[in-house]
Amino acid sequence: MSVNQEFILEILLDSGLVSQRDVDAARADHPLGGLVDALVEKGVLSEEDYMRALAMHSSMEFVEVGAMHVPEDVLAEMPRELAERFKVVPVARTEGGLVVAVSNPLDFDTFDSLSHMLGTSPEFVCGTPGAIKEALFKWYGIGQDPASAKAGEPNPYEMDTAEGEAGEGPIIRMVTSLLLEAYNLRASDIHLEPMEKVFRVRFRIDGVLQEMQSPPKRLQSAIISRLKIMSGTMSIAEKRMPQDGRIQVTVGGRQVDLRVSTVPTPHGESVVMRILDKSALQLGLPQLGFLSDDQAIFEKLITLPDGILLVTGPTGSGKTTTLYACLNYINRTDKKLITVEDPVEYQMAGINQVQVNAEIGMTFPAALRSMLRQAPNIIMVGEIRDADTANIAINASLTGHLVFSTLHTNDAPGAVARLVDIGVQPFLVSSAVRAVVAQRLVRRICPKCKEPSELLPSDMRALGVDALQLASASISKGRGCDFCRNGGYKGRSGIFEFFLVDDEVRRMINERSTTLQLRRRAREMGMRTLREDGIRKVLSGMTTAEEVIGATMGDKE
Repeated sequence: MSVNQEFILEILLDSGLVSQRDVDAARADHPLGGLVDALVEKGVLSEEDYMRALAMHSSMEFVEVGAMHVPEDVLAEMPRELAERFKVVPVARTEGGLVVAVSNPLDFDTFDSLSHMLGTSPEFVCGTPGAIKEALFKWYGIGQDPASAKAGEPNPYEMDTAEGEAGEGPIIRMVTSLLLEAYNLRASDIHLEPMEKVFRVRFRIDGVLQEMQSPPKRLQSAIISRLKIMSGTMSIAEKRMPQDGRIQVTVGGRQVDLRVSTVPTPHGESVVMRILDKSALQLGLPQLGFLSDDQAIFEKLITLPDGILLVTGPTGSGKTTTLYACLNYINRTDKKLITVEDPVEYQMAGINQVQVNAEIGMTFPAALRSMLRQAPNIIMVGEIRDADTANIAINASLTGHLVFSTLHTNDAPGAVARLVDIGVQPFLVSSAVRAVVAQRLVRRICPKCKEPSELLPSDMRALGVDALQLASASISKGRGCDFCRNGGYKGRSGIFEFFLVDDEVRRMINERSTTLQLRRRAREMGMRTLREDGIRKVLSGMTTAEEVIGATMGDKE
């Protein structure tokens, strides 16, 4: 301590917290000094009483830091570097400015230095060193978990400084390690789920949740707080309401965006982070899973001069990735491309991207109207959700624009009924829509452990495959290896259904034909169903019968 020990002892004696006998006994045991620490260790003096006495002597308010709920915007006013350097934490903001808790009300050098570096004069209050240490760990991820340190337990996530950036706290390094592992495993989502006795971590890899090694339950609060601080917009004090945020980090030398969502549960806040890897922007059409004949059809559709191309499927079926691959394919300097999205998931060079913000009136319809005044050639609408959005998109397509968008329907012909149901006139649908592509995702067989296999009789019946088709087939499976974490699959691919709108289909739409009737017409035109496209990919050794059957359970043909 920078102040004179004898001066502090006088304060303690005057306040009656210790007796002269206690001081003499401590002096006899510790002739070289450290008397105050000795009194605390012996239990003669509690840390809180000691700090209260110092605070009172210094005319400073004493606060119980551990019981305080500090808003995120207040924490943001104290840079992490200063909090770590001076071992202080902000606890409130008043009309006079920031309120900062310190553990030594007599350390005037710290007061002066901190005031100079903050550019303002905070109001200082006093807290115990233990409470401030715990707050530094909980709010900033600085230091070691106090509960672990008191128990004498090693921190399982404590790493040598050489493994991370010098001066990083263990929670920061642990969160960084978690994100790096998820990225290396090509996970699409990270799920942090508080259970009664464990803090479960799961990664969604190739569409399937896989349980990972869980951190100790005691680190749950610090990990979640660290992620909220990284988002910059989420409040670490608010634990009763759902929150959303976004984190941008550099992992493995690449910039990765994460969409963060928290919801309260009985055992703490559940956190889901969706990993938005910008490498997905570089996908070509073959990487989406198109076979050569379908790719030729798709390339022709996305280079039409006008009209609407719809991509349909349930959540998580890869619709957005397909749309971005389309934009990547046709993005040239002689074309102006504009997107309206909620949210903008990937930022693409050379494309004007508009973020929907309903709170300020920037809805899909409002954004679309503004976009049309920008004279674009190609428009992408993230999703058609209502009649206003649909009608504006259709009118845009009828006035010389090519429009891409998505719908939530189970199959391609069902998109017509969906548009009519939300209020679009059939004659507008028939005039504007050029084609609808339905899609699903199936897992690819791991290329490292791929080996020949055979179809089970039950799979042959389910897929409608006969012996003649098997004669020239290349049925395969993944044996399981380190590369695919012994799962037999690595990566995912699309299976597709193309519904092309010709003159006969337009007539049927105008006559309000049913989805079943439109589907029959599409079949007459040669449309392959999702399952049939999946069968082709099973026979070619790209995926397995199990994957295709699971992804096309609703395909009755």
